[in-house]
Amino acid sequence: MTLAGTRSTKRERWGWYFYDWANSPFYSSTTTVFGALSMSTIAAADAKTNFTLNGDRPCVDAAGNADTLNHCDVTLFGLHFPAGSVWGYLLSVATVVQVLVLPIAGAVADRSHNKRRILGGFAFLGAAAAAAMFFLAGSDWQLGVVLFVVANIGYGGSLVVYYSFLVDIGGPDERDGISAKGWAFGYLGGGLALALQLGFYLGHDAFGVSKGTAVQICFLTSGLWWALFTFPAVRALPRRHTPVDVAPGVSVLRAGFAELRQTIVAAKAYPLTLAFLGSYLVFTDGINTVVTVSAQYGKDELGFGDSVLIVTILVIQFVAYLGGTLHGLVARRIGAKRTILGSLVLWVVVLAGAYFVQPKQLGQFLAVAVGIGLVLGGTNALSRSLFSQMIPAGKDAQYYSLYVVGERGTSWLGPLVFAGVGQATGSFRLAIIALVIFFAAGLVLVWLVPVRRAIVAAGNTPPEVL
Repeated sequence: MTLAGTRSTKRERWGWYFYDWANSPFYSSTTTVFGALSMSTIAAADAKTNFTLNGDRPCVDAAGNADTLNHCDVTLFGLHFPAGSVWGYLLSVATVVQVLVLPIAGAVADRSHNKRRILGGFAFLGAAAAAAMFFLAGSDWQLGVVLFVVANIGYGGSLVVYYSFLVDIGGPDERDGISAKGWAFGYLGGGLALALQLGFYLGHDAFGVSKGTAVQICFLTSGLWWALFTFPAVRALPRRHTPVDVAPGVSVLRAGFAELRQTIVAAKAYPLTLAFLGSYLVFTDGINTVVTVSAQYGKDELGFGDSVLIVTILVIQFVAYLGGTLHGLVARRIGAKRTILGSLVLWVVVLAGAYFVQPKQLGQFLAVAVGIGLVLGGTNALSRSLFSQMIPAGKDAQYYSLYVVGERGTSWLGPLVFAGVGQATGSFRLAIIALVIFFAAGLVLVWLVPVRRAIVAAGNTPPEVL
C-alpha cells in the first residue's frame, strides 16, 4: 500500500521498469528458445553413450532407425526416461519447486525492513545460475537440471517481491499505467536481447564457434544481462516500506512461515479478491499455452521452418511492447477491468484467426503473431495492477506469492488440453481453437467479479476510473 503523504519519484519508477527489462531475457531466451534447444541435445549425447532402454540394445525405433531422443533413456535419481522428455519434465519440476518456495519468499519479504535486498538476493541468485549454464556441454545435462531449477527459484522469488513494489510506487489511479509500462519495457528488453543472441547463434560460423558453443554464450549473456541491469533497478527502488512487525527473538524466516499459514486462512475473508485471482488463473493459463505452443503449431501444422519461427518469436516480443503501452493508455480512459475484458475478446479473435491460417502462408502467420503481441503484454500487466488494488495493507508480497504460485501451479492445464485434443483429433488446428475455452471462461468470470466492492472490502480506495 502506498504510504500516506508519499509519492514515488521518476527515478523510483524507472528502477521498477528496469527490473522487468533485466529479467526478461531469462524467460524469452533461456527458457523459451535456448533451453529447449540444448537440454534435449545434451541429454541425447548422454543417452547415446550410456543408453539404458531394453538393456544394451541400440537406441533405435521400430523401423530400426537411430532415434536417440525418443528411444534411448537417461537416468536421474534412479528414474529412467527418454532423452527427448528431459526439457518437458524439467519445466514441470522447476514449477513444482517454485510452488513450494515462493509463498515463503512473499511472507518473509513483507516482514523485512529491506525489500530491495531480498529482491536483489533472488535476482542475483537466478542470474548467477543462468549464467553458469554456460558450462553445459558434452553430456552433462544433470548440471543443467540443477542450474535451471535454481535460476527459476531466483526468477520466481524476485518477481514476487518486484510485483509487491507496485503498491509502493503508485497510487490507485496510477498503477495500471505503471504496470503496463513496466511490462512493455520488459518485452522490449527481452526482444532486444533475443534478437542479438539469435543473430549470433544463426551466424555462429562467422564468429568461429560451433552451434553448441554459441548456445553456451547465449546462456552466459542472458545471466549477465539479468545481473547487470538489476543493479540500477534495485538501487533506484524506494526504501520506504512498513514491514509487518516481528516478535522479539523471532527470526524473520520463522515469522514468515507462521505468517504464510495465517495468510492462507485469512484470505478466505476476501472472497472477491480470490474470485479475481481465480479468474486470472483461468485466462493466464490460456495465454501461457498459446505462447508456448505457437512454435509447435507453426512447425507441425503449418509447415514453417526454424528461421520463420525465430522471426515470429521476435515479432511477438517487439509488438508486445506496443501492446502493453496501448493497454495502459486505454485503461486510463475506460478502466482496467473493461480493458481486460476487451483484451480477452481480442484473444478469442486471434485464436480464430490462427485456426484459419493456411499452410506456408507467411503473411497470415505473421498477422496472427502481431495479434498475439498486441494483447499479450497488456492483459497480464493490467491483471497485475488490478490485483494490487484488492490486497489488504501490509500483505503485498504474500498475496503476490499466491498470484505467482497460482499462475505456475495451473500452467499445466492448457498444454494438457492442447496435447490431448491434438492427439484425439490428429489436428493441431482443433487443438489451438480448443484454447478459446480458457479466454471465454476468463471473460465471464472477470465480468462477474464486482471489482470496486473487492477493493473496498480489502480496505483500499478504488481508483476514479475502474
